[in-house]
Amino acid sequence: MKKFFKETITYILQKEAKLVLRKYNPKIVAVTGSVGKTSTKDAIYTVLASAYHVRKSEKSFNSELGIPLTILGCDTGWGNPFIWLENIFHGLFLIVFTQKYPKWLILEVGADRPGDIKKVTNWLHPDIVVITRFGKVPVHVEFFNSREEVIREKSYLAHALKQKGSLILNCDDEDVLALKEATKRKTFTYGFDGRADIVASHYGVDYENYEGVTLPSGISFKMNYGNNSLPTHIKGVLGIQQVYPLAAAFAVGYSEEINPVSMNDVLNNHITPNGRMKLVSGIKKTMIIDDGYNASPIAMEEAVLTLKSLNVSGKKIAVFGDMLEIGKYSTEAHKEIGMLASDSANILFTVGLRARSIAEGALDNGMDEKNIYQFDNSREAGKFLEQMLGAGDVVLVKGSQGMRMERVVEEVMEHPEDKEKLLVRQEKEWQRKK
Repeated sequence: MKKFFKETITYILQKEAKLVLRKYNPKIVAVTGSVGKTSTKDAIYTVLASAYHVRKSEKSFNSELGIPLTILGCDTGWGNPFIWLENIFHGLFLIVFTQKYPKWLILEVGADRPGDIKKVTNWLHPDIVVITRFGKVPVHVEFFNSREEVIREKSYLAHALKQKGSLILNCDDEDVLALKEATKRKTFTYGFDGRADIVASHYGVDYENYEGVTLPSGISFKMNYGNNSLPTHIKGVLGIQQVYPLAAAFAVGYSEEINPVSMNDVLNNHITPNGRMKLVSGIKKTMIIDDGYNASPIAMEEAVLTLKSLNVSGKKIAVFGDMLEIGKYSTEAHKEIGMLASDSANILFTVGLRARSIAEGALDNGMDEKNIYQFDNSREAGKFLEQMLGAGDVVLVKGSQGMRMERVVEEVMEHPEDKEKLLVRQEKEWQRKK
């Protein structure tokens, strides 16, 4: 019954979304890839909203149901049938009566299973497609036969691009870059590779003094286009991987001939999404790198390398939960992260059954057993971590959505009263889940 209800609602909302697109004819930016979709979508919104009336996918509305909800401007009804009925009537209202509608839609498009994106592209034809990154072991690969099948599924979006549309590609990922020749569309590239149209360079970490303790405060880099270079500073976030969404957004604006200086100005004030390498002040003069929204092997690797690169006066502590939905790659991928962690962190916490392989990998690579702690759930890990922290420590927290790693952060953040605006999954529906 529940499945039938969802399928019926999805069918109706998709039909309404098609009619709304036909009536209002907005320009569409569609974002896909294996990592960085939400961060990229949010950065593109920052750029385009400086010049146009824009709507973006909320949170990670990237499914066959989430995309129509964005097009209609509705929230999820969760398990409430009355909200879903309200959404249907809202869609009908948009179709029957002419309303003020966004000039641009920025849609995140994901794929959990084969056919997800292919079905969407039967009716969605974007003006701009952005492909972020695939990675060696893509997230959500569990229900695909191979990595190549994941890439093929996501490439359907590039082929759905309008004939006169623009394709925005990550130049640092060869599999992404290969779509340039495969699609034969006008293409703009971004990345640290000097061949890109938008080249990022001179990445560095900014530090600030907190009551006598020096802790990381953000990142800086240069955005280069043609013979021009603009300095960019982003507060409250870490990681070279954070540069890619900003460079992608700059490339989108560049393709639409938005003034580069104006774009860089708004990006300097861009607020990145919660749970993606966000800096959250911790108790006892510590800093938490909250990367707990989700986890894939490539994103986990980037996070570990970021931790390794930091100059801190205290301990470097890694708190890692299970990486879910990576199927047959799971054991080996977790072990590889453990090996990296042994070279990057002084202390390692693991949370969950699969993450025990992270501990195993760290041990195999020479990490002292007394510096490794294993827990069944995130609450336990957070409470133990609270006792261990000292001034100047930096804590990296990361794991898949189902591991609820935000609970670790909640236990050790300096201002837990602000958790609803600083952490992910603070909605009532999430709070009711164990």
